[in-house]
Amino acid sequence: MDEAVIKHYRKLLKAGFENAGSFDSPSIFLESVGDGRVCGHAGDYMRIFINVINGRINDMKYLCTCDPAANVAIEMLCTLAKGKGLDEARAITEDSLLRKIGSTTEELRNKTKGLLDIFDRGLADYQMREHG
Repeated sequence: MDEAVIKHYRKLLKAGFENAGSFDSPSIFLESVGDGRVCGHAGDYMRIFINVINGRINDMKYLCTCDPAANVAIEMLCTLAKGKGLDEARAITEDSLLRKIGSTTEELRNKTKGLLDIFDRGLADYQMREHG
């Protein structure tokens, strides 16, 4: 595993996973179960809970049984997305996440790409429901 990912993961272990958790009645609920893109093993899952108020991501939490790289990626995505408008959040790129983490390994790149695909689809579906 990449040193930058290890560094971020250790920090999460010490400080606690700030964005881990869930809440009732999210505006957007996303789930990835054992698809190999975000969580690498069959049976692993990631559930993402997003609360949208006035077109902005007010809160974002997750529950997962993924590996450290996926945990680092989702924590960083939560941090970057909170407070952003939906279009701004959809504009978060793989490269911006990787730069923030400080790693460009193929493993992290693949997890980040899968995570952003799920995230973007979920936000797009929400926007379509809300605005037709």
